Amino acid sequence: MTAGVAGRTALVTGGGSGLGAAMAVALADAGARVVAVGRDRPRLEDVVASLAVPGCAAVCDVSDAESVRDLAAELADEEISILVNNAGVPGPVQTLVGIEPAEWDAVFDVNVRGVYLMCRAFLPAMLERGTGDVVNVASVSGKRPLPGRTPYCASKMAVIGLTATLAAEAGPHGVNVNTLSPGPVAGPRMERNFRLEAERTGVDYAEAERAFVSRAALGRMVTAQEVGSALVAMLGMPGLCAADIDLSAGMVAR
Repeated sequence: MTAGVAGRTALVTGGGSGLGAAMAVALADAGARVVAVGRDRPRLEDVVASLAVPGCAAVCDVSDAESVRDLAAELADEEISILVNNAGVPGPVQTLVGIEPAEWDAVFDVNVRGVYLMCRAFLPAMLERGTGDVVNVASVSGKRPLPGRTPYCASKMAVIGLTATLAAEAGPHGVNVNTLSPGPVAGPRMERNFRLEAERTGVDYAEAERAFVSRAALGRMVTAQEVGSALVAMLGMPGLCAADIDLSAGMVAR
């Protein structure tokens, strides 16, 4: 499972907390050097300090073209052969007509534009070498109705579409591009969503959580550590390209 990871350098966006931190740990445990990228240097440095293989932290706003260019210049001496586009924001919990254009744009700026900018910056070197992996983190929420979360769901479906087309462009040059779509992941972000959903619908927190996880066959959320393990497993499958892997405890699109 670690054959596709050991000895390589992986860049993980949103690497200072949550899924990004868990994926950084999993990659390092599998033998990769990890570049953890995000906006909060102290958090990034805490993650890097915990890794089994020495890595480094780099500050970047993935939604800003100049910031991404600066990041690419900073890492010019690194041979990034694994790019994990994980940075994302949950956006508002509100009906579509109640969402302001600025709120909509803020979600797409990070969740979709950020993926585009990072691929644009780091994919060319992979294409030139004729090898590499890009994993874009989407969500099962992009593939089923989730009232009150229109910009988030739309942005994640956009990532899935971006990945499919990019795989067709990059695959012939030896670069695998795939999507990892987690279901609900236990942690602070989902706790926030359940709290906001409870406020929006007038139910209590426990009911909001129960209604959400009841859609999963296992009746639970996945863990961040499970997502990290799935990422490493994907990178150990040389023939995996243009795939969208659900890790959702059996959450179905409906």
